[in-house]
Amino acid sequence: MNKKKILVVDDNEDICLTIKQYLELYNYIVEIVHSGTEALQIINNNFDLIILDIMMEGIDGMELCGIIRDRVDCPIIFVSAKTLEEDKVQALSIGGDDYMTKPFSLKELKARIDSHLRREERIRSNDRHLLSSKNITIDLLANEVFCKGVKLQLTKKEYEIIKLLMLNKNMVFSKERIFERVWGLDSESQLETVTESIKNIRKKIRSLDKETSYIKTLYGLGYKWDVTYEKG
Repeated sequence: MNKKKILVVDDNEDICLTIKQYLELYNYIVEIVHSGTEALQIINNNFDLIILDIMMEGIDGMELCGIIRDRVDCPIIFVSAKTLEEDKVQALSIGGDDYMTKPFSLKELKARIDSHLRREERIRSNDRHLLSSKNITIDLLANEVFCKGVKLQLTKKEYEIIKLLMLNKNMVFSKERIFERVWGLDSESQLETVTESIKNIRKKIRSLDKETSYIKTLYGLGYKWDVTYEKG
């Protein structure tokens, strides 16, 4: 069994060392750095999970996550002394997968790490990185979407919208929530960009599949993934 490799980014050396020593007891390989700048120098390494502090001098955790999210697809767990709900929402909206407030239990941290890594294994094993819905197939590893076997030429944001809706088929997402999840709270884009992106997605799918609707508009509520046969 391959050992999982974890990166810890925190300017508190004692916290880093404590996490490292604890996780190594469970056969994790743990690498530690104490700043966002140091992390950027090694972030292309093949880490299975990143533990990321928020309040650091220079490049803080929020900024670092925004920089690296397009480069890494492993889970990111934020750890921070910040307890306000808006801090947690922002951390998750820019690409974080989990948030723990300091001080935290090492036992709980390990449990969350195990949970995220099991989820990643489920996605990657037995071709379960392929998610299908009628004539649409999404390759979660290659970040590609196919309609009737033909690759859709999507922008990164259009892909992220399809992935978000397909992975949560029974959920309705408001325009605001899609914007937060895909663009991030600090984006300078306008909210109407969501409407325009969904319009473009529908147009690209319709060019290959004229008989099926995949994204349903619930007026006043938002959008959901709902496969519907359309006559004509």
